[in-house]
Amino acid sequence: MVFALTLSLALLVVATAAWLRAFLRHRAAAAHHQHELETLRTRHAAELQAQVERTIALFNRMVEGVIITQPTGAIRLANRAAGEIFGFTAPATGLSILEATRHHGVAAIAAKLDQSPEIIGHELTLESAKQPRYLQINALSLRTPSGERDGAIIVFHDLTALRRLESVRQEFVANVSHELRTPLSLIKSAAETLIDGAQHDPAACSRFLEIIDKHANRLSLLIDDLLLLSSLDSGRLQLKLRPVPLRAAVQEVVDELQSKAAAKNSALENKVDASLAVQADSHRLHQILINLMDNAIKYGREGGHTSVRAAVLSNGKIELAVQDDGPGLPPEAKARVFERFYRVDKARSRDQGGTGLGLAIVKHVVQAHGGEVRVESTPNAGSTFFVSLPPAAAE
Repeated sequence: MVFALTLSLALLVVATAAWLRAFLRHRAAAAHHQHELETLRTRHAAELQAQVERTIALFNRMVEGVIITQPTGAIRLANRAAGEIFGFTAPATGLSILEATRHHGVAAIAAKLDQSPEIIGHELTLESAKQPRYLQINALSLRTPSGERDGAIIVFHDLTALRRLESVRQEFVANVSHELRTPLSLIKSAAETLIDGAQHDPAACSRFLEIIDKHANRLSLLIDDLLLLSSLDSGRLQLKLRPVPLRAAVQEVVDELQSKAAAKNSALENKVDASLAVQADSHRLHQILINLMDNAIKYGREGGHTSVRAAVLSNGKIELAVQDDGPGLPPEAKARVFERFYRVDKARSRDQGGTGLGLAIVKHVVQAHGGEVRVESTPNAGSTFFVSLPPAAAE
């Protein structure tokens, strides 16, 4: 009897111990699963937060301005580009469209989305003290799965740079047309005069043929300059870079222009140190020098003086300076003198036979070499044109 009771108690203890071990195992497993679930939840939350941050970062890096509104019309979210366009601080949450943009036209477009599902290609001009800003607006009304209005998304594409580019293109085409038309008209007029009988007068025939030859050469120069600028713009121009002794390159141009300077009783002086050399395409360097030095003589005063000097800059580049003692440039011309077809005195420039592209070519050729151009000038005290070029590479 006692043995049976003892055996029963022993079996009960064993069973209880087994149950306790199983319970503890299940509890440990549950705790482990709970820990895994918590870890998974934390990881998913971190991934979601990272995704949200990436999306917001991408949203704020967009070139286009974007405003997303709530069903009430208040702003839900706006990116930095929208803030830069309209002058508010993103994300502008809670502000009305009018409060954020301060533009009734934009507010009116947002209001139209109550009746229209989308607005495509609407153009708007923002007037400012400096210059107008041109925008193209595309907007879409947002809906919930049940079809209820859920705000809107409005995208602003800044067309200002494109409009400026189009204006420059139109001005360029107008300038080219004018520059082509003038010599062509003179050539045509001279040819018609010859056809009408002037060819029978040797003196008149010679004069009109000289006119045709002069303006045909002018057309040829203009076309060559335009083709060169086109090559520079497209990056097709191949430079044959090599060490070029600078003093010798300058002297070659001085010798070439000496008779032109003498005709104006002007002096040309080469002050470049013989030790200086640049890494350049010798043909294009000659083009830079001939344009700058020819301009100095052409627009300088009678009996004037043009000098060319060079110095080594702190960044290692060599800066060439072409200085004249002519009339100088008015302040407004200094910022534009390297533009295509820009002339300070248009009538005088055409009389001198220029194409209006010389300084633009200088600028682009220098930049193709990795250099820079600038000008210093004072009215009635002359001008100095500076060109920086890389020093000759060690052989």
